[in-house]
Amino acid sequence: MELTTIWFIVIAFLWIGYFALEGFDFGVGILLPVLAKNDKERRVMINTIGPLWDGNEVWLLVAGGATFAAFPHWYATLFSGFYLPLLLILVALIVRGVAFEYRHKRPEAKWQSRWDTAITVGSAIPALLWGVAFANIVAGVPIDADMEFTGSLLTLLNPIGLLGGLVTLSLFVTHGATFIALKTVGDIRVRARALAWRSGLVAAVLAVIFLVWLQVLTGSPASAIVFVIAALLLVLGVVMAYVGREGISFAGTFGAIVFAVAGMFVALFPDVMPSSTNVAFSLTTTNAAATSYTLTIMTWIAVVFTPIVLSYQAWTYWVFRKRIGTHHIPTAELASQ
Repeated sequence: MELTTIWFIVIAFLWIGYFALEGFDFGVGILLPVLAKNDKERRVMINTIGPLWDGNEVWLLVAGGATFAAFPHWYATLFSGFYLPLLLILVALIVRGVAFEYRHKRPEAKWQSRWDTAITVGSAIPALLWGVAFANIVAGVPIDADMEFTGSLLTLLNPIGLLGGLVTLSLFVTHGATFIALKTVGDIRVRARALAWRSGLVAAVLAVIFLVWLQVLTGSPASAIVFVIAALLLVLGVVMAYVGREGISFAGTFGAIVFAVAGMFVALFPDVMPSSTNVAFSLTTTNAAATSYTLTIMTWIAVVFTPIVLSYQAWTYWVFRKRIGTHHIPTAELASQ
């Protein structure tokens, strides 16, 4: 297998990990004003992802860095053409991260409410815009012979792009609800479980339409198989949420995201950014790649450090695996904590 193909697979793996892991904490943030009835329940929800959210974002940083090093032309075209939506995502992630850290610095309800809003908005914007971005990447965007994006922001806000955004938004909400049901006890667990299967029905309908659309546009027999698996896993997650099997339900939504994103990369290959202007202008794993020497060095670095990073993150999830509830939250907190 060529190094360019290997690194395409590595980058696909990184994006799959990012969406599957960051997806549920986006969902938790979006659902903060929906599921929580008081401050204690909001703190419970935040605490379910408190030890995890920043580690989940590492997948995004590594995916971006790997794209820059392995496929510099892809990185340049993507980040210049998608500059505004990616900037909005970055700002939202920064505000969201600050909100997690500053929410508990003062005891006033108004102070905490404002940061709760920041968490919700900072979770919803990336959940929506990542879908818009990846739908456009797979479906194709206007690229000229110089590998430059020739469209605008309105070019990206096309029907399939907007549908992709609604799919990721609804899917992450469902994923977050199944995670909350899995990680909590008491009333909030019951409400999360009820919401999971309702939002899952919406996500399933939107996802099927979106995946069929992508398959017709640019799919292959292999991507069709992967998309079908994703749809079946999402249905499993919804059904298991309805019958109260939270562990299987979360595994279902997790697997649905994994296979849906994997199917998008399968449909994309060997392109990395198809051109809707002229297929000859498309960026591929060949013409967008770095030198063989660069890819070789990156491969050895990945072989050494990837197991270390994965082991550390797995250990983090294992340490914070237990359920929590309002009885774990103290009645009062010092503002300096």
